[in-house]
Amino acid sequence: MYKNLLDELKSIIKGDVAEDLETLNKYSHDASIFEIPPQIVVFPKDQDDVKNLVKFVSHHKLHTPDLSITARAASTCMSGGGLNTSIIVAFQKYFNHKPTVSGNIATTEPGVFYRDFEKETLKHKLLFPSYPSSREICAMGGIVNNNAGGEKSLQYGKTEDYVHELKMVLSDGNEYIIKPLNEAELNKKIAQDDFEGKLYKNIYELITTNYELIMNAKPKVSKNSSGYFLWNVYDKEKKIFDLTRLFVGAQGTLGLMTEAKIKLVPTKKHTEMMIISLHNLGHLAELVNIILPLKPESIEAYDDKTLKLALKFFPEFAKKLGTRSILTTALKFLPELTLYKEHRIPKLVMQIEFADDHLGTLKQKIADLSEKLRTLHPDTKIAIDDEEKKYWEIRRDSFGLLRGHIKNMYSSPFIDDIVVKPEYLSEFIPQFEAILKKYPSVIGTFAGHVGNGNFHFIPLVDLKNPREQHLITKICEEVFELVAKYHGSSSGEHNDGWIRTPYMHLQFSKQILELFEETKKIFDPHGIFNPHKKVDGDLNFAMKHVRTSW
Repeated sequence: MYKNLLDELKSIIKGDVAEDLETLNKYSHDASIFEIPPQIVVFPKDQDDVKNLVKFVSHHKLHTPDLSITARAASTCMSGGGLNTSIIVAFQKYFNHKPTVSGNIATTEPGVFYRDFEKETLKHKLLFPSYPSSREICAMGGIVNNNAGGEKSLQYGKTEDYVHELKMVLSDGNEYIIKPLNEAELNKKIAQDDFEGKLYKNIYELITTNYELIMNAKPKVSKNSSGYFLWNVYDKEKKIFDLTRLFVGAQGTLGLMTEAKIKLVPTKKHTEMMIISLHNLGHLAELVNIILPLKPESIEAYDDKTLKLALKFFPEFAKKLGTRSILTTALKFLPELTLYKEHRIPKLVMQIEFADDHLGTLKQKIADLSEKLRTLHPDTKIAIDDEEKKYWEIRRDSFGLLRGHIKNMYSSPFIDDIVVKPEYLSEFIPQFEAILKKYPSVIGTFAGHVGNGNFHFIPLVDLKNPREQHLITKICEEVFELVAKYHGSSSGEHNDGWIRTPYMHLQFSKQILELFEETKKIFDPHGIFNPHKKVDGDLNFAMKHVRTSW
């Protein structure tokens, strides 16, 4: 389709420009349910390549309307955010230099794997606490652009709280430093008679003119990756205007990130974990409310199906723990194996982890929690020695345990990231399960960040079956309506992408959706960056591109 443009594109890019079928096929899918082949994949070598590419697309957009750019790092996006029918910008090949750490700030590029980023920060006894459960395979570009969160977000918050500064290539093809501005700095930006000045002026006016409407639209949950975070940009009390808060979680729809400065926190020396086994969920919300005041680092959970799979396929699971002896591992799992044999597996397993530099403080918190739980009589256990590792492995691999043992069905994230306030969980979960029971062919495991009210349900579906594909849209409609009923978010971590953008009207008002559209126009007037995410969702197109082969 772009044959007439290819030679020109290759002449301005120092990196690689690929159009072979093998590359296009590789970049036609990510961790989502979609398969959308691009026309070209560009591997930019440096910032000049990124700037030249944006200028190239902007210049040719008028005569080639479908021309656009979608950024991509490690391809782990579960919402289809890295898929596009036009040009994919793949950052992992060249934008992967070793991060640098200065003070509590790490400077990184979008193609750096989180696992490599963490190796460098840990040398300084520092940690980026908002890493997701895909920590071994995801990259920093996706973490920033999806507003990633994970098991430590309960105490530390999400990525939006840790981005200190960004370098972004915007739609005029120039690279800008984006950072918090005080009132004087903001007024100076607005006074500029250039692209940057007009951008700041327009977005400032949009936010201040609609300030109350925007602030009232802020999701009433502790984790959200849906929409544009307009409510986070302008702090009226401190008079700070921070556009990093808008680019974080924008899925590359407003510009291309080339570098990020990330704030870090000190690591803690000690951890203690309590395990709570629930045979019914009637006291779940009450339990969470008892636990939260003690300020645990995480409250995670997984369901009975997850635990059953870990035990059913125990030898394979033991290998994932890295233990040399299956017998040794079996002894550690003896209580769970006994429950499995006696058909007494709990409906939900909660793991509450505390972290501190002082072991005595942790012991006291565990003792305080045990005392507070006495009236509810739950089954509790303290993880000793290296037992914490086995519980974390089950939690982090809750979905992989299922995916690896069901034939002819495929991982299908579409209601995988719902969030409601924790106090609603006892009401919400039975209603959520009632929706799923209407569709018995859709099976899956249930796990999540209970302390945030953020649950992941990633079912296996026969995506080759048109009838099963049709169920996806029906279930999405019902589940997202239920989430809206409890004033939650359809995405706590995984973002909108192709799958959730068409349903954003269930979470946000018409006026807010119009402000999202205006925000997109301010930053990207010609629509060159990652179309059909955040605004202008196209459900029909998306469902015609459901992946049917692996």
